[in-house]
Amino acid sequence: MARRVVLGVAGGIAAYKACEVLRGLREHGLDVTVVPTAASLNFVGATTWEALSGRPVASDVWTRAEEVPHVRLGQEADLVLVAPATADLMARAAQGMADDLLTNTLLTAHGPVLLAPAMHTEMWLHPATQRNVALLRERGIRILDPAIGRLTGADSGPGRLPDPSAIVAAALDLLRRPANADLRGLRITVSAGGTREAWDPVRFLGNRSSGIQGVELARTALSRGAEVTLVAAAMDVPPPAGVAVIRAESAADLHAAMTEQAASSDIVVMAAAVADFRPEAEGGKVKKEGDAGVDLRLEQTVDVLADLVRQRVGVAPTIVGFAAETAGSPERLRDLAMAKLARKGCDLLVANDVGDDAVFGQPTNEVLILDSAGDVREVPRAGKAEIADAVWDAVLAFRA
Repeated sequence: MARRVVLGVAGGIAAYKACEVLRGLREHGLDVTVVPTAASLNFVGATTWEALSGRPVASDVWTRAEEVPHVRLGQEADLVLVAPATADLMARAAQGMADDLLTNTLLTAHGPVLLAPAMHTEMWLHPATQRNVALLRERGIRILDPAIGRLTGADSGPGRLPDPSAIVAAALDLLRRPANADLRGLRITVSAGGTREAWDPVRFLGNRSSGIQGVELARTALSRGAEVTLVAAAMDVPPPAGVAVIRAESAADLHAAMTEQAASSDIVVMAAAVADFRPEAEGGKVKKEGDAGVDLRLEQTVDVLADLVRQRVGVAPTIVGFAAETAGSPERLRDLAMAKLARKGCDLLVANDVGDDAVFGQPTNEVLILDSAGDVREVPRAGKAEIADAVWDAVLAFRA
């Protein structure tokens, strides 16, 4: 039986983007009922929602009253998602008001609730809105931070609806594993993607890391209650909604950002693929000269993981490293991982075999998770979100 989702749509101009959210949910096989507010129907009509969802649409408690929709929808939903969630909608939800079908559904929801805010910057930053957001989060409601960008008219700033794909990913994460708070109160920094080392103003030396695993680590940590910063090198995927993002191009950039963040983090995860070597940089573009080849001299980059271990004070933060190997066998992978764990001195090491195009850019992974206490966990092939949860479970077990 398909999982059931209620998609609430509040009365903001970003309501049109909820059409893409609905399409994304449906493409993942979910049964979606749209509950728009009366104001939102000024932006997108009921006919559109019915056509895209395949279900009838109502915004008041009187339509099909014999089915008691103001109670049934929330009780039966595996997830209630509101996108966009306006300042008005969140204020009414925070006060427990039930003046339309959507707020009734929020009050009767048995499953997780996810809100994706969208409003003007001044409205998002207003103390009343911030108090409402804090109150709703205290009640266990997951609220994505809005994106920063162009708003209605010429203004820009925080308040833009997160990308529809990021909203869908957050919804799928809650459906896969309902939110819990076992990382609440922890500040976590995750690196992701691959660094690029400049050779000349045009070319660089890089690697094939897509950033998917690092992004899933950041997303799942956020959904488990942590405050998350993502230090993003070159990635093929967008960062998850709700995390702070610091961009890093080279190994040196990544080293500087991670060193700064580690000083105030409880957990640091080095999932980024850092180039071990960089070319000796050229001042101008290297030209082809006939059929002659080019000598490319390489020098080692900073060992970011080892340096983070070396600089920490006491046991804080907990440091997790990654090892991408071409081992060829599970036994060889374990040997390489144990040697690297001892060499780097980190608390945990996540190792995988990246040969045969099995990991980079792929939706699944399989890993070994080793810790400095001698525990070794084998995580069989699964989606990278499931792998991320296994890593957080291992980190919590180690810290305990």
